[in-house]
Amino acid sequence: MSLFGEFRIPADAFALHETLRSLPELVIEIERVVAADEVLTPYLWVSGVDHGAFEHATDADPSIRNVEHIDDYERSMLYRGEWASDVDSLVYAYTELGATILEASAHRDEWELRMRFTDRESLDEFQSYCSEFDVPYRLTQLFARAHSRGVGQYGLSKKQHEALVTAWEMGYFSSQSVSLADVADELGITPQSLSERLQRGHQALIENALAVTPPGQGPRESSMPAE
Repeated sequence: MSLFGEFRIPADAFALHETLRSLPELVIEIERVVAADEVLTPYLWVSGVDHGAFEHATDADPSIRNVEHIDDYERSMLYRGEWASDVDSLVYAYTELGATILEASAHRDEWELRMRFTDRESLDEFQSYCSEFDVPYRLTQLFARAHSRGVGQYGLSKKQHEALVTAWEMGYFSSQSVSLADVADELGITPQSLSERLQRGHQALIENALAVTPPGQGPRESSMPAE
């Protein structure tokens, strides 16, 4: 049976430590990692700083190279780059142990990773690997199946699902008395991070649940019945 774990790892034991240290307001979320020709290419959503500050910081960061700006969405910026060999080795080591990084986000000096393990043995091997190579980590949650229905559906990540549900439960969408800051405090994140999660969550719901064609593309067939 697959196991799901949530870990906190210091940035200096994973990636982008220098960038995060020099930009304390920076928030990074890894959208996906593409492997091609034995090179891992991370796609990063960046918020809290401007283009120039992030690009200047990554130029001096030995853990990433060839950083390229891809797109902007509201107050977030999408970048891609290439991990340095030591980060590549760490991620590949996790993969060899039967672990998959499902989500990763970073703020200040810490990464939060959500990982899936093929079984209990692969989790034990991961923990042994971290101990053997002095990789500090803190296990914050461990469960035997994915979170409740809704996560992963309609293109939602766990954090987007949590943000949308919490905002709805607190009455953010139906009452002017509940502010963005109130919901952010409940989740323990900044209002800017919450705003970006809600925006991307709404976009995922519209694209995947309502079958709306993205701007600039031709119409596509909807699965909804005709009136």
